[in-house]
Amino acid sequence: MSTRTEIAALGEFGLIRHLTEKIVLKNESTVKGVGDDAAVLDYDGRQILVTTDLLLEGIHFDLTYAPLKHIGYKAAIANFSDIYAMNGKPRQITVSIGISKRFCVEDIEEIYSGLQIACDNYKVDMIGGDTSASLTGLTLSITCIGEVEKGKAVYRSGAKDTDLICVSGDLGAAYMGLQLLEREKSVFAGEKDFSPDFGGKEYLLERQLRPEARRDIIEMLADTGIMPTSMIDISDGLSSELLHICRDSNVGCRIHEDRIPIDFQTAAMAEQFNMNLVTAALNGGDDYELLFTVSLAAYEKIFAMKGVHLIGHITDAPAGSYLVGRDGGEVKLTAQGWS
Repeated sequence: MSTRTEIAALGEFGLIRHLTEKIVLKNESTVKGVGDDAAVLDYDGRQILVTTDLLLEGIHFDLTYAPLKHIGYKAAIANFSDIYAMNGKPRQITVSIGISKRFCVEDIEEIYSGLQIACDNYKVDMIGGDTSASLTGLTLSITCIGEVEKGKAVYRSGAKDTDLICVSGDLGAAYMGLQLLEREKSVFAGEKDFSPDFGGKEYLLERQLRPEARRDIIEMLADTGIMPTSMIDISDGLSSELLHICRDSNVGCRIHEDRIPIDFQTAAMAEQFNMNLVTAALNGGDDYELLFTVSLAAYEKIFAMKGVHLIGHITDAPAGSYLVGRDGGEVKLTAQGWS
C-alpha cells in the first residue's frame, strides 16, 4: 500500500524543499536556482533575475473588497519586490490569467490597467503571457525578469555573525488593513449597499490593497556604497523571513521588540482589535519591505539612512534565533506567517 503524506505535515516551505532538493542544475548559465527570492542566470557576463508569483481568488485576494485594478497593481508589485530583494532591477513581466464566466472584458481591462500603472511607475515592460478559461474564479500568474550587475546579487545565505539586521519602513500595517477589511465584510455580510467607515485608517488600507516595492532603498544602498550581506522581502512576515536568512546562512539572531518599526495607525488598530501588536508586526506579512543584513562597519551609514531601522544583530548558529522583549527576556522566533 502506498503511503500518503498530507501537505500540511510539511508546510509550504517544507513542501518546496521536498520537491526541489534533488534538482541538479545542468546549465552553466544557471547561477542560482530554487531557494531565494529570484533565480539568477548568467549570459555572457550579464546576470538575469527571474521570479514567479501565483495569485488565486479566495486564497490571495477577496473580490468583496479588493478592486480589480488594485489586484493587478499588487500582483506586479509583489514580483518587483522579489527582484529588489536580490539587489536587482525589474525590467519585464509576463502575465498569465485564468478567467471564469463571472468576468467580462471590462473586468479584465481593470486588472490590466493596474498592471500597466505599476509597470509605468517602475519602468517595467509587459511583454507577453497567456490567457485561459477557469472553473474556479480568477487566477493571476506573473513572471518578472530583472537584471543585476555581476557580483552584486544579494542572497539569503550571506549573513555573518555580528552583522546588523535592518528593515525598511514599518511592519504590521498591511495585516491590520486586512483585519479591518475582513471585519467590515462580516459586519455587512449580505447587504448590497453599505458604506463602511474607514476614516483615519487610509494608511492601513493602502498598505494592504496598494503596496509599493522598495526601489528607493535599493537606490540608497547603492548611492551610499553599502552592499548587504543578505536580503529578503517581507511578504510572509518578519519572523518567517528572518528565519529563512538564519537557516540559509547557518546563523542565529537577536532582534529587539522595542526596535521593530510600527506605525501609529497599526498600533491603534491592534488595540481596537485587542490583538498583540508585536505578533502582528512579526507574523502579519504582505508588507513588501526589505529585510537585510550589513556588516558592523556600515553602522554609521545605515544609522543615517532615512527609512531604515536597525532591529538587531546576527549571532552564531548555536545561539539560536530570539526576540528580546522590553523586559530583557528572550522568546524563540517561530515561523507563524503566511503559509
